[in-house]
Amino acid sequence: MSEIHPTAVIHPGAELGEEVTIGPYCVIGEHIQLGDRCNLMSHVVLDGFTSIGSGCTFYPFASIGTRTQDLKYDGGKPRVEIGNNTTVREYATVNAATSDGDYTRVGSGCLLMACSHVAHDCIVGDEVIIANCGQLAGHVTIENQAIIGGLTGVHQFVRIGSLAIIGACSKVTQDVPPYLMADGHPLRVRGINRVGLDRRGYSKDIQRNIKDSFRILYRQDLSTTQAVESIREKMSASPELEQMLSFIEASERGISKS
Repeated sequence: MSEIHPTAVIHPGAELGEEVTIGPYCVIGEHIQLGDRCNLMSHVVLDGFTSIGSGCTFYPFASIGTRTQDLKYDGGKPRVEIGNNTTVREYATVNAATSDGDYTRVGSGCLLMACSHVAHDCIVGDEVIIANCGQLAGHVTIENQAIIGGLTGVHQFVRIGSLAIIGACSKVTQDVPPYLMADGHPLRVRGINRVGLDRRGYSKDIQRNIKDSFRILYRQDLSTTQAVESIREKMSASPELEQMLSFIEASERGISKS
């Protein structure tokens, strides 16, 4: 059975799932689709054309689906989509996309900590953590299980690969490949995310393969293209290695190497 506080303002057109909890002074707009067992603690705003999966929790003053801050917005029905079991902490914001029919997406099992921001047209994968005051500009892509440290800014159109970790107070202006660890201002890639790989059950052989590839890419005097060619020639093929190399080859902004 759902619990809805009498001070909550819910548009009659909103679609609420079963066993939801809507706390004091929450505001839910007309075009909201809220999944089962979601919990809005208090003062949460859900607006725009927004769909939210089941089991999500929103802490006080979170704002989801509000209009993009992109000045190119000219109307339409840009969307926000959030997966299952994602937690959005205090004052965090997720803005709608800019153009009609486009979307901002946050995956399942994510944690957006207090005052974090996901801007228009971002794609955030599953089990991503964005720490306090982490800020994503428009069109950023964060792949599965990546971690963005607190007070970190990510430039528009940047991509951060799966299981990469960005240290606190960093400025990210180029892509960071999967499985790597980077921080600083300017950003510097420091090594592989060994702790993250251990926690996710990657074998020592896979970790050694990733580390050897990192050394070719970052510790030899090679261009990125030359390094990728060298890795393909010298290293044993694996899904993890292919994911890293495909990510690098698809980069439009270039990868962080300083």
